[in-house]
Amino acid sequence: MCQIFAGQDPERYASQTRSMRLNGQSTSIRLENTFWEIIDEIARRDNVSTPTFISTLHSEVLQLRGEPTNFTSLLRCACLKFIELNPGNPMDDISSRAFEETEPENKFSVV
Repeated sequence: MCQIFAGQDPERYASQTRSMRLNGQSTSIRLENTFWEIIDEIARRDNVSTPTFISTLHSEVLQLRGEPTNFTSLLRCACLKFIELNPGNPMDDISSRAFEETEPENKFSVV
């Protein structure tokens, strides 16, 4: 059952830290590579750099709700929202690489 999840390329869930400025303050954000790919795609679609997109998102969250308790979680959820709002988008290519079909093990036998 979990073969499609367990069999994904470890590079997808390897983490990467990027340094940037949020509202004038230097910070580092650590996310899994797959989330960085989605955030980069969102920024590309908005014709801005990734740091600009993230800084704008942070500013808007500050205005709406105040300082987020976990900004990296908000970024991950933004990625999920992007996928929900864009079914069949080019990001499907990225997602499909993670779930390349492998022959499932026959763990159950019929008696």
